Amino acid sequence: MDDEKIIHMDMGAMMGNATDDVRPTLCLGIESSCDETSAAIVDSNHNILSHIIYSQIPEHQKYGGVVPELAARAHILAIDDVIQQTLARANKTIDDIDVIAATAGPGLIGGVLVGWMAATGIAQSTGKPLVAVNHLEGHALVPRLSATSASGVAGDTSVDFPYLLMLASGGHCQILLVRGVGQYELIGQTLDDSAGEAFDKVAKMLGLGYPGGPIVDKRAQDGDSKAFKFPRPLCDKPGCDFSFSGIKTAARTFLDKNPAPHSDKFINDFCASFQASVVDCIVNRLNNAMNDARVRDAMPKTLVVAGGVAKNSAIRNALEKLAAKNGMIFAAPPMNLCTDNGAMIAWAGIENYRVGRVVKTPIAPRPRWPLTEL
Repeated sequence: MDDEKIIHMDMGAMMGNATDDVRPTLCLGIESSCDETSAAIVDSNHNILSHIIYSQIPEHQKYGGVVPELAARAHILAIDDVIQQTLARANKTIDDIDVIAATAGPGLIGGVLVGWMAATGIAQSTGKPLVAVNHLEGHALVPRLSATSASGVAGDTSVDFPYLLMLASGGHCQILLVRGVGQYELIGQTLDDSAGEAFDKVAKMLGLGYPGGPIVDKRAQDGDSKAFKFPRPLCDKPGCDFSFSGIKTAARTFLDKNPAPHSDKFINDFCASFQASVVDCIVNRLNNAMNDARVRDAMPKTLVVAGGVAKNSAIRNALEKLAAKNGMIFAAPPMNLCTDNGAMIAWAGIENYRVGRVVKTPIAPRPRWPLTEL
C-alpha cells in the first residue's frame, strides 16, 4: 500500500459539546462501500481521535470511473493496515474500543463485504457490540458530529432532530425529513441519474478527468453561468422529485455539435452553465419540499446538505441562501467529511449504539438498502 495514497486526518483537538460524557464511548468505524478504504475512531463527545482514508482514485482514474473488481481487491489489500494505523495514531488498542461499526450497505457488494467481514471478525473475537451502518445514514448523521456553514466556518456541532436533508452523491439524490436515528421520511428523489453522476459524466465528456465533480466546480468559478442554456427538468412541475438525465443529454448533444478542441473559456463557461442548471433544480425542489405538509408539520429548524456533492461550492452557497430565506439554519459537514469516510460510519455507530440498534443475529450485507427500510 503506497504511503502517498493514505490520507491522515487526525482531529483529536476538535472540541466536544456541552453535554460531554464523563467517560465517552469510543467507536471504531470502517467504510469500504466504494473506492475508499477508511477507518476512524470517534468518541461520543464529538471528537475524532484518528481518521485514515486510503484512496483508490489513482487505480480508477485511467478507466474514468470505479471498476468494482479492482475496488474490492484494493480493499482486501488495504483493510488491515488502515485499521492498525487508525488504532496506532489514536494511541489506542482494540481493548480501548467500546463498539465496532461498519458499512453493511448499500454499495459495491465486493467492497462492502471486505469491511463488514473485518468488523465482524473483530467484534466476534473481542465480544464487543457490532453496529451495521447504512452508508447513507452515515452521510445523513455526520453533520451531527461536525457541521460548518457554506463558507466552511465551523458551527455548533449539535444539529438537532428533526432536520431537512438534501443527500446528494454519485449514486444517490434524495430529500429526506430526518426525524431521528433510523427515522427517515422520503420527500423527494431522483427519477433517473443522481446529481453526482451528472457532474462526473459531463466532466468525462469534456475530458477533465475523474472524479469530475470537484473539477467542474473549480472550472465553473471562472466561467459565465449564462453563456449556454441548459434545461431545468421538472422545475415547472409540482413535487420534490429530481431528474438530471435531460441536463446530461443536453450537454452531450451540445458537445456533439461543438466538438473538441475547446478553449479554456469554452470549458469554463460550459461548466458554469451546466452547474447553474443543476443548482437551480436542487433549489427549486427543496423550496417545494419546505412547503410540503409533512415538512411544515415537523417544523425542522435546519437545512442540511450531505454526501459528496455537498462539497460543491455553488450548491452550498445556494442552499445557505435558501435556508436563510425560509428562516432556517444551514449546515453541512466539513469538506473532508462529505465524501465517503470512516468517521461518518463511526459516528453513525455511536448514534445507533445509544438507542440500542446493534447486531443481535448474523446479517448479510446489502448492495441496496434504502434509508426508509431502517
